[in-house]
Amino acid sequence: MHMTAREDVPAIAGAVVPATTAGAPTCPEPSRGVSVNAMTIDVEDYFHVSVFDGLVPRHRWEHMESRVCANTERLLAIFNESGLRATFFVLGWVAERFPRLVRAIAAGGHEIASHGYAHRLVYDLTPRQFREDIRRSKGVLQEATSSPVMGYRAPSYSITPRSLWALDVLIEEGFLYDSSIFPIHHDRYGIPISPRHPYLLHRKGALVEAPGSTVRWGPMNLPIGGGGYFRILPYEWTRRGMARLNTVEKTPGIFYLHPWEIDPEQPRLRAPMLSRFRHYFNLGRTEERLRMLIRDFSFSTMIALLEKQVHAAQVDNSTGPLPYIW
Repeated sequence: MHMTAREDVPAIAGAVVPATTAGAPTCPEPSRGVSVNAMTIDVEDYFHVSVFDGLVPRHRWEHMESRVCANTERLLAIFNESGLRATFFVLGWVAERFPRLVRAIAAGGHEIASHGYAHRLVYDLTPRQFREDIRRSKGVLQEATSSPVMGYRAPSYSITPRSLWALDVLIEEGFLYDSSIFPIHHDRYGIPISPRHPYLLHRKGALVEAPGSTVRWGPMNLPIGGGGYFRILPYEWTRRGMARLNTVEKTPGIFYLHPWEIDPEQPRLRAPMLSRFRHYFNLGRTEERLRMLIRDFSFSTMIALLEKQVHAAQVDNSTGPLPYIW
């Protein structure tokens, strides 16, 4: 796999510490003792990606070359080298076909959480369809590991203003936390006025929401939490953003990645140009960037990060409106 050194790039605007003297650093250096961040992996294959829905319909999934096991095992090996524990949001479709992979993840001391079953965008489903999807996924994962599944992340962060009802369904189905809301503007997802750090939601019950990580720049939130932002933008974008969260805001970050993002040899699908760029750009650099990130920052599981808030959710029976104003 092609490896690259760190790129020298300008600091993220608005996400730096002002220099007090000439030559002073424009951003705090990361400190491994300040915050423990969450490392999260969305376990899906390259052909499950939402931008390929029209190219690879679900009835063809069984006939596609699967690379998810090898790629996930590669991530497990990387994490094992540094003793890192992560949260793996596993697609139910994957878990049903590769239960040994799910057991291998759990045996490594990692947390198993749900990424839904069929990688359907939440805002394209009815509440009944969504309930069936997450219930099926949770059942498959718990059968594979004999352990409870407490967390959920929607495909493509697809809990948006159109699908906030999904939070109530998650509570009813026994989930303790959700990581499906990204507080940014994006053409496919996002609630930009959502709180930027993990918080407790009061609905029919309580649920901890763990949003994708951002830094603030004027009136906007800039995404620095992984995925395409990690691959496409220079490494310094993520490094400086995470350092800002840990050192200046004194809060942990939530980082996410997909197994296919460390696989530059995956088959190329004939998607539109923008989709090809988003999916394939810099695949050959991601593994080395991930290794640098692990060296620069401390990581653990999502449930370790949210432990106190999850406990509060379990004993809190109050209800209330969502913290959003429309």
